[in-house]
Amino acid sequence: MKDNKTTNLLLLIIVIPLVFYLLKTLSFIFVPLVLSMFIALLFLPLMRWLQKRRVPKPVSIFIVILIIIGVLKLGGELIQLTTNEIIATKGVFIENAETKIVSLIVNIEAFFGVERLEGETIFRHYCQSENIFSRFGTTLDFIQNTLSMILMTVFFIILLLSESINFQNILNNTLFKQKYSSIKTFMTIEKDIIRFVKVKFFVSLLTGIGFSLACLFFDISFPIFWGLLAFTINFIQMIGSVISVLLLTLFAFVELDPTGTLLFFILVITGVQILFGGVLEPILMGKTFSLNVITILIMLMLWGFIWGIPGLIMSIPITVFFKIVLEQFPKTKVISDLMAGGETILKIHKKQKA
Repeated sequence: MKDNKTTNLLLLIIVIPLVFYLLKTLSFIFVPLVLSMFIALLFLPLMRWLQKRRVPKPVSIFIVILIIIGVLKLGGELIQLTTNEIIATKGVFIENAETKIVSLIVNIEAFFGVERLEGETIFRHYCQSENIFSRFGTTLDFIQNTLSMILMTVFFIILLLSESINFQNILNNTLFKQKYSSIKTFMTIEKDIIRFVKVKFFVSLLTGIGFSLACLFFDISFPIFWGLLAFTINFIQMIGSVISVLLLTLFAFVELDPTGTLLFFILVITGVQILFGGVLEPILMGKTFSLNVITILIMLMLWGFIWGIPGLIMSIPITVFFKIVLEQFPKTKVISDLMAGGETILKIHKKQKA
């Protein structure tokens, strides 16, 4: 028995890195697949409601596709509106930014004793011009990969909603012996993921509106852009809120004089993030997503390393999925409790002492 246990442990140590390597190598397949699973979960209640109304399944899938296209079109309209807003400045902001940034860099160089060649500009010193075309090529690759990922995601959503890929049967055939257990786990996953997305969308929307209103009040350029950016990047747990505040702070430094107004603006946008992300979100989430901070950070680093930005966005739903699955087995429930903060382990330990 000891030999079998040791062999299984060694196989597990070998298999886990191999699985993560395959997930990273085949990310162009797994990212759209996992993303489509979460999106399909959001539309399953609508599909069931339409099924009760005896709407044919092809018509139901067509309605879902129309909703997805409408959301994408709305996002495209907001991006176009933001682009027009930036173009309307006619380079005035760029001139102001160049003046302030050059002055800031000169002061930093003087503080650290950095010397440049006589006649060499800051742009030439810190930005190599020969890299421009390579960056342009990288941008084109990013756009191409994004479009292909969107198309593959829509394709997988259609397969999932049409039950060509039945996630519940996959759980039943791989992890759970009994059909009741697979149905119960699937319904728990569906309920928790839907709740997470709803709360995250609502909180991100309020954060984006708060950022836009703050920009309008303090006369900061591109309020729609900053609201849209705050809304989008807020889906990255913990890190997104910090990034959005830092970026807007740097931008405000260019437009506002470094006086009390700039400091008050920074306090306002920080307060918006704390109010919605630090107070409102935990209240709405409740104890459903009681994940340890260390668990969140580890999963952010892990899935960010494997899948990049999509991994950062999907890291928490993936973690919630694994936590729910681990809760169903007595041997792995300890790991689930550790992910949640170890509250159950502490209770057991106190009972044993008593």
